[in-house]
Amino acid sequence: MAKKQKQQTAGTPAIVALTAAGAEFTTHAYEHDPAHPSYGEEAAEAMGVSPDRVFKTLVADVDGVLTVAVVPVSGSLDLKALAGAVGGKRAAMADPALAERTTGYVRGGISPLGQRKRLRTVLDASASAHPTICVSAGRRGLEVELSPATLTTLTGATVAPVARP
Repeated sequence: MAKKQKQQTAGTPAIVALTAAGAEFTTHAYEHDPAHPSYGEEAAEAMGVSPDRVFKTLVADVDGVLTVAVVPVSGSLDLKALAGAVGGKRAAMADPALAERTTGYVRGGISPLGQRKRLRTVLDASASAHPTICVSAGRRGLEVELSPATLTTLTGATVAPVARP
């Protein structure tokens, strides 16, 4: 996979972080449709990629600590499993406004990379079944494709089964 960076994507903090790290990645831009009911499914359809390889970034509150879960768009987050993966007892989805303020991204464009405040991250174990996965590159209509190992390294993620089919 070759490094690829397009002029219009150079400014997102996620792309800046990947470039600064010397990571191998590919960007995928598509026209975002505000009427689409699911950001992740829209991305998978627009790129022609299996929803098992496109991962959504969700922000949860685990015992009072904001935590990022990166799970396939084909599934949903298991909050109990997320809490267990980070040694917590209780998890709930974070307030969307707080997630946006903390990460510096808007909902539907939250990336696990280049966040304003780096949050602890858990990547669903299913990611390791794929040579590359796609995650948000920091705005709606822009995805970045990279290896699960690269994502794990750059985010300091724990890899654990936190998604439900």
